[in-house]
Amino acid sequence: MSQQPASLPDDFPTWLAEQGQDAYALAWVREEDAPPGLEGAGMPLVGESGITRTGADPSRIRLQEITHGRAETLRRWLQTEDGTTHLAILTAQAGVLREHTPGELAADLLRDPATDEARLTGQLADWFSRKNARAHWFSRENTRAQQGLELGWITAAAAWTCHMRALTSYPPPSVLNPSLERSGELGEPTADLVVSTGLRTADLIDRLERPYRTRTELIEDWHAVESLAADVPALGPMANWLLDQIALRDAPAQQLRAVLEPDLTDYLRDRRADSALPGTAPSLDASRAAHLAQARQTVRTYTAAAHSGREQEAQNLLDTFPAPARALTASGPAAAWRRHSATAQDAVDTLTAQRAATTFEANNDLFADPELLHAHTSYLTAREGQLHLMHDALGRLAFPGPSPHDLPKELAPVAAAQTQRRVIEAYGTVERAAQALNGQISYQLQQPVPAHRRATTSTENDLLTRARSALTHIAAADTSFAEEHIRARLQQAMTRPAAPTAPGPAAPTAHDQAHSQALAAGSAAHGMER
Repeated sequence: MSQQPASLPDDFPTWLAEQGQDAYALAWVREEDAPPGLEGAGMPLVGESGITRTGADPSRIRLQEITHGRAETLRRWLQTEDGTTHLAILTAQAGVLREHTPGELAADLLRDPATDEARLTGQLADWFSRKNARAHWFSRENTRAQQGLELGWITAAAAWTCHMRALTSYPPPSVLNPSLERSGELGEPTADLVVSTGLRTADLIDRLERPYRTRTELIEDWHAVESLAADVPALGPMANWLLDQIALRDAPAQQLRAVLEPDLTDYLRDRRADSALPGTAPSLDASRAAHLAQARQTVRTYTAAAHSGREQEAQNLLDTFPAPARALTASGPAAAWRRHSATAQDAVDTLTAQRAATTFEANNDLFADPELLHAHTSYLTAREGQLHLMHDALGRLAFPGPSPHDLPKELAPVAAAQTQRRVIEAYGTVERAAQALNGQISYQLQQPVPAHRRATTSTENDLLTRARSALTHIAAADTSFAEEHIRARLQQAMTRPAAPTAPGPAAPTAHDQAHSQALAAGSAAHGMER
């Protein structure tokens, strides 16, 4: 049994199945970094990580330990779960992963006549008490001691509903009463608070599972979930999902997303092509994954501000990252890049297909929600402009054109500076452009190369490398303020040895003597006049 988080063994589902029929894996699962979209995986299942869904990224898993049997697995989950990162309970049958909630295991155990019910309810009561104590301590550390007792039980009750809903929506008396007694708060008001909180949380989760929600309803639900998510980490993915769903129906949010998200065409294409074989697609490179996380967080920050009465803060974000104007025709450099780059052409084709889909009558989700349709169209328009900026900048780097005939010499440096300006327009800074290119190159070089792009990967790498090399020259020629460089030059000047002593003044010439006599005579004359 491994007591420390570890990387997954190769072919994890098969390996787990080989551990025995009653084998369970306790594994930490970090939040997914995939971009939100209309074709997303859907609402996160409260109490589950979603790691067993089709297309889920197995690199999100860190194995904690292998347990055997439902009783031992539930006991270890109750002891190990820390309330900060999702601890998933996984099994494997026929090479397919399945995720279980602790409430599911508890319900199965209570139906088993061989289960020691008193021992099981005692373990659940211990866990519920720790949830209250941890939330109470957290509130005291954050200067909310006046709400400490009430907030602790509200947090514990919401956590119970999230993880144990398959058993009951709120702690039964056999669990609740011992927990209240241990804290010295056994009484009807506190018990009623726990029960009512559990019922409200369960009702909220049930509402979110409805197939269609308006933006107004999503905003109301987000406010309800957000008030609990800070103290109930299991609701964090739900709060983020609600923000993403609100943003999908907010045109400015979608324009902001179009500007900030990196181009992930190669990664998304590989995931679609290898969806039948989970885990076979290459992992997203670190550089673009970081840019994607920054984009998602910024869009969520805007959405939260826009729907929490902080309109000026939201507008500041939109002003900082304005949507590009859509070009009606591709520039020469952009067209050249698309002719040579299969990924760039695929990005254009994908965007065209998405635009065509918005007018397809069978797309019920879009036509059932006019706000969703408008926001989606706004995203596609802004993304088209952003792709043009990217491809134009990359085309100028990889295929620099000759100077126009008879160009005045004074305009030559102006023409050269246009490449740098276009790079900054597309990526924000030259450094960020370099990070994106380095990320794409490292992604393309991952082995094994997927079968569907073996014929194009070499050419793609050559193009990206050529653009990165040109970008390196631009960065080296940049004359922007460099604090470290100036400090080094100053220290070099201060430590330079002193210059040799200059020779003494030359002897006065006859001209100098005559000039001095004239000055003296004039001074004397002025004195006589006075």
